[in-house]
Amino acid sequence: MEEEARVGLGGVPGVGAGRGHGEILTDPEGARDSRFTSEVRCGVSDIPDLAAAQKVLAAQPFSNLVGARLVSFGEGEATLELDIRDDLRQQYGFLHGGVLGYAADNALTFAAGAATHSRLITAGFTIDYLRPAEGALLRARARVVRAGRTRIVCRCDLSAVDDEGAESLCAVAQGTIAVLGPSDESGE
Repeated sequence: MEEEARVGLGGVPGVGAGRGHGEILTDPEGARDSRFTSEVRCGVSDIPDLAAAQKVLAAQPFSNLVGARLVSFGEGEATLELDIRDDLRQQYGFLHGGVLGYAADNALTFAAGAATHSRLITAGFTIDYLRPAEGALLRARARVVRAGRTRIVCRCDLSAVDDEGAESLCAVAQGTIAVLGPSDESGE
């Protein structure tokens, strides 16, 4: 199992296991090529499509704990959803603000990864809570506002969705995603 996790997720070249933020890939048979070397690291930007992005999200233990799902990914945008469960609520019965912060952080970074082919990490974000999050589902929609050479600015709208599908905007976030370098160490 340890060896399988180091190889990649579902056989997707360049998609590492673990936290989804810079895992080292190695071939289980010791081969050294551009896909499997100790120098190759995976980031959100190495993801070719929604299915691969969903595998990266699924490899994040905390994302599994809160039940997060990536429902769209591409062209500088990403949408993350999670069910509003009783164990994610705070003392007044609303979705805990930390869960909204988690959703914003991941949606912002996935949106940046959908826009660039660089290794990325969240440099920081702010979130403004507009109203309590109540309903059946939390939806975090993020998009790139500006992609620079070293920083990517993204915005995220977080909405609570009721059982009938009506959305209520409950928070907005803006984040800066730092570009660590090219998605592979050769700079290509």
